[in-house]
Amino acid sequence: MTYDFIIVGAGIVGLSTAYKLSERYPDLDILVLEKEDRVAAHQTGNNSGVIHSGIYYKPNSYRARNCVDGRHQLVDFCRKYNVDYEICGKVIVATEEEDIPRLDDIFKTGRINEIEGIRKIGPRELAEIEPHARGVKAIHVPCSGIVDYVGVCKQLKELIAESGGQLRFGQEVRHVNTDGKGLSVGTGTDRFRGRYLINCAGLYSDRVAQSAGIRPDIQIVPFRGEYFELKPEARHLVNGLIYPMPNPAFPFLGVHFTKMTTGAVECGPNAVFAFKREGYDKTSFDLNETIETLNFPGFWKLAKEHWKMGLDEWYRSFSKQTFVRGLQKLVPAIRPEHLSASPSGVRAMALKPDGEILNDFRFEVTENEIHVLNAPSPAATAGLAIGDEIVGRAGDAFGTG
Repeated sequence: MTYDFIIVGAGIVGLSTAYKLSERYPDLDILVLEKEDRVAAHQTGNNSGVIHSGIYYKPNSYRARNCVDGRHQLVDFCRKYNVDYEICGKVIVATEEEDIPRLDDIFKTGRINEIEGIRKIGPRELAEIEPHARGVKAIHVPCSGIVDYVGVCKQLKELIAESGGQLRFGQEVRHVNTDGKGLSVGTGTDRFRGRYLINCAGLYSDRVAQSAGIRPDIQIVPFRGEYFELKPEARHLVNGLIYPMPNPAFPFLGVHFTKMTTGAVECGPNAVFAFKREGYDKTSFDLNETIETLNFPGFWKLAKEHWKMGLDEWYRSFSKQTFVRGLQKLVPAIRPEHLSASPSGVRAMALKPDGEILNDFRFEVTENEIHVLNAPSPAATAGLAIGDEIVGRAGDAFGTG
């Protein structure tokens, strides 16, 4: 058969897109192709599980708009379908006086982005919210929370199937060909025909685009985030989410504490270059992918600009004591014996050839394809809103609306 839409990727962006398409156009035939044997196998299922507020993002950017909208949709979705979540709140902590101007800037951005309930607090109020945290000033973000993103994706999968959509696992997209009759999508084992394609392949979004003849001006470079977990006897040291002041020159938020829906507390992540796009272990290595990255001029320009920070991250990767010192800036009572190793995640960082980090969503639209070339954090929080964005673009580009 010929499907109306073929969607590549069963992470939260791909599934949200399929779900929103099925809601908007219930008579369309929708197919989701996923190379793994389950939903949310990579970035969605290996992130920190945070419901982001939208406080950090440049006003009027896709990230800012979709995060706020997506957060509200996500909470409503979890309530409706009984997916585990908790609005536990977050504190962003300035540990030094020199951090206060940047904290004030973040607060101003949050006000512009209309993040509800945020307020600046001093050490006394910080101690009331997080008794073991220390700082000279902080922002309390009561609308931040935690969620089971894998549970969200499983529910989306069920809803897509109930509406007549299909999900096929073990289908790695290798070729996308266009002819006068539509699209032909080839995997390692099968070939599927469709009218339109939406690429939500995450860590391999640029590769899927290239297989369709697109030559994007960006390349995905993987960075691994490594975590520890607080042992049960130390979980009382953290009530919710405790974040440091982010470095404005780097797209990561720094090591922080994250309460999980399971009751566990994660600590991290750091951010180190991964020698494999799905390289979750320190020993993970793929020669071809490593060569591809090393041949990309944008990687070397990024490395030249941030080499010192990169070395610090690598050192922290192999030194538990250094990792602990980073955590102690926020919660001084943390000790090495409080921590046990926890699974890592890999983040897809989109780089331009000049080394610029692409900090917002990027879409490439052709006559019958939409490629989501960059879906940075908070893509999981914003997933349902991104689905709306993509469906709207599909209506405009393909005349389906």
